[in-house]
Amino acid sequence: MSTEPQPGNLYIVGTPIGNLEDISFRAIKILQNCDAIAAEDTRHTGKLLHHFQITTPQISYHDHNEQQRIPEIIEQLQAGKAIALVTDAGMPGISDPGYQLVKACVEAKIIVVPIPGASAAIAALSAAGLPTERFVFEGFLPTKGKVRQERLELLSSETRTLIFYEAPHRLRQTLDDLAATFGENRWLVLARELTKLHEEFWRGTIGEAVAHYLQHHPQGEFTLVVGGAQLVKPEFSEEELKAELVKLFSQGISRSQASRQLAKTTALPRQRLYQLALNIEFKFASND
Repeated sequence: MSTEPQPGNLYIVGTPIGNLEDISFRAIKILQNCDAIAAEDTRHTGKLLHHFQITTPQISYHDHNEQQRIPEIIEQLQAGKAIALVTDAGMPGISDPGYQLVKACVEAKIIVVPIPGASAAIAALSAAGLPTERFVFEGFLPTKGKVRQERLELLSSETRTLIFYEAPHRLRQTLDDLAATFGENRWLVLARELTKLHEEFWRGTIGEAVAHYLQHHPQGEFTLVVGGAQLVKPEFSEEELKAELVKLFSQGISRSQASRQLAKTTALPRQRLYQLALNIEFKFASND
């Protein structure tokens, strides 16, 4: 793939989340040579461009003007302009503006090219010391009470590692809510000011984090990495399993279907349950 911007393409460019040296050579080249840069905050991006001596003109694109800007940007792209989309930090569209523009470009059959860059979520996860093979990125939790509580309750049984973003002024409330819903003993890593001068990783339980930040004032942007729920497989006696199978039989469910259904709820091997089912005398309406 060409490293030069191609006419009519939208480039999703990852920018540093703190340390300016984390920008890629490819990102710099795209920003230098595209026709325009759509930026979440032109003043903020202007500092980045000045640092790398990039003079490409900017246009503002953020949550409050995207409905107006999208048709304008689409028109420029269809006219053959190459445009780069950036946000204040990290990858556009990841808890930042970008999704609606990308969606509109896909619908208009405009080529969208990702230029990978820094991500606070992935950076925090990689150094957290919690399982990384499967994880869930939640971004910022809803701020409204009922919706927020419903989201947390939904996530409380999630077994994959969870990643959240949080602002310093809401951190204590979020920790309290996590403790109330997930319990105080769940493992937690707080990554603060990633890639910046005062980068810090705090590790402990949710309860310990609540106590820590009662004594310390939260400062900087936080990424929270929370351990997934630990499922405890219940132990069942053979008689209990047979009783459950008989209940299913009485509902008109065959031996094979009952074994499969009970395997899902008990996490026991289906074949073992089926062998158990074969040893139960039960008069079915039809042959199993």
